[in-house]
Amino acid sequence: MANKNKIDWLPGGPKPDLLGERIAQLRGQLQNLEPEQLAKRTGTIYLPSNQDSGEFQFNLWDREISLKFPELIAYDAHSNAEISGSTLAMILYYFATCDGTQPSGNWISFSELPEGRFYNQAFQGYTGGKLGQVFGNDFKLFCQVSEKMNGARAHMLGDAAYQFYVLPLVSLLLVTWRGDEDFNATYQVLFDETISHHLPTDASAITGSILTGRIIGGLEKMNENRN
Repeated sequence: MANKNKIDWLPGGPKPDLLGERIAQLRGQLQNLEPEQLAKRTGTIYLPSNQDSGEFQFNLWDREISLKFPELIAYDAHSNAEISGSTLAMILYYFATCDGTQPSGNWISFSELPEGRFYNQAFQGYTGGKLGQVFGNDFKLFCQVSEKMNGARAHMLGDAAYQFYVLPLVSLLLVTWRGDEDFNATYQVLFDETISHHLPTDASAITGSILTGRIIGGLEKMNENRN
């Protein structure tokens, strides 16, 4: 098995064939494991349908997900829509990596992840940098959208911080520091220091990218509802 922290691609430019190849590799790896042990490690629920198949149930962001085993195809439990692309890759990475370590509540930057410092500028560009372009110094609007997107207010870092629950043992902290007439507001996605027990670095990058997209999508939806 390759180094689980090796970065093969990052959001913003993954090759579709490489993503599909990695998903196939992860499925092959996971299909050889005992589902009950996978459930115990990942904090999910496994419901067997017969001796050789069943499904994992867990929350992803604010959705209930069903992951069929041994096919390892994921569905939204309510709409039955299939989960694909980078989100499916993130789920499979989680199942392949997670060792059951409980989060510590101590937060670190992407640069502190294995190999993260080499890609930190790119990561900040499509996460915190992108949020800065969208929200600028509108602190109140950022807080409104974060709360609308089920962020839990945390009073530990910055001028405002919101915790987002991604998977059973994975959450992200989105922090902002207010801007003023001399300096623009800054935004940063942080990770629990145990993240490498749950996701490799490239999959952690995926979660940050998805969170950024969700926040921006939440703002767009708010604006649509106002019109």
